[in-house]
Amino acid sequence: MAERFAEAGKKFAELVEVMARLRAPGGCPWDRKQTFETIKPYLLEETYEVMDAIDRQDWRGLEEELGDLLLQPVFFAEMAAESGRFTIADSLDAINQKLVRRHPHVFGDAQADTPEEVLTRWNEIKKQEKADQGAPEQVSVLDGVPRNLPALMEAEKVSKKAAGLGFDWPDIGGVLDKIREEADELAAAQKTADSQHIEHELGDLLFTIVNLARDLKVDPEQALRKSTSRFRDRFAHVEKKVAESGKPFKETTLDQMEEWWQEGKKLGQ
Repeated sequence: MAERFAEAGKKFAELVEVMARLRAPGGCPWDRKQTFETIKPYLLEETYEVMDAIDRQDWRGLEEELGDLLLQPVFFAEMAAESGRFTIADSLDAINQKLVRRHPHVFGDAQADTPEEVLTRWNEIKKQEKADQGAPEQVSVLDGVPRNLPALMEAEKVSKKAAGLGFDWPDIGGVLDKIREEADELAAAQKTADSQHIEHELGDLLFTIVNLARDLKVDPEQALRKSTSRFRDRFAHVEKKVAESGKPFKETTLDQMEEWWQEGKKLGQ
């Protein structure tokens, strides 16, 4: 294991050196031109490519995508180092200290026997850290949830925070009843042809569905991603069948497309 750690450290140092060379005078014109703002979109893009490789269980692809993802913090840190803000070593030091500090049941004498106990202790330590740093006290418990998260993720974290204070349905039946109520309200809004009202009610329905996912212990972001992936595969099967029929989509009946859709579904697509 010591050899694996040493090899990883050597390879990471090599990545830092390569990135510094690309940004240095005489390096790559494209890399030298980049800023925090121009590189930021790539961080999100590479994150989703990692998630896609995991969803497909493409382990060779994941190996490569993790490398692409690792490049992003090294790129950001190199730009920060150039302006004297911090280095990648500072970032590594920060996360190493945080992990040790927030796992006293591993690196200290504290006790935490279940994942729930670990999470509770983690949040308690995090809250104390903010207080020690003199961070302003949050007006709302929800202030700790970033507003720029993907919408499904933000909704899940916000509802989870509120539920932690007891603001939640007593059982899953209450959530299902609320979904039906929100669906009825959306149907009523649709009849008004008021786009803002429709958007409002659709948002309420989506938010309640996220609560259902939380109660079922399902990640709504991942559930939707996987559902969309299945849709892609099954629709590709429909496209293939339409092409084999020699007819364009406009001349293919919905019943026929539904039959091919179900066929693709049975094939595991």
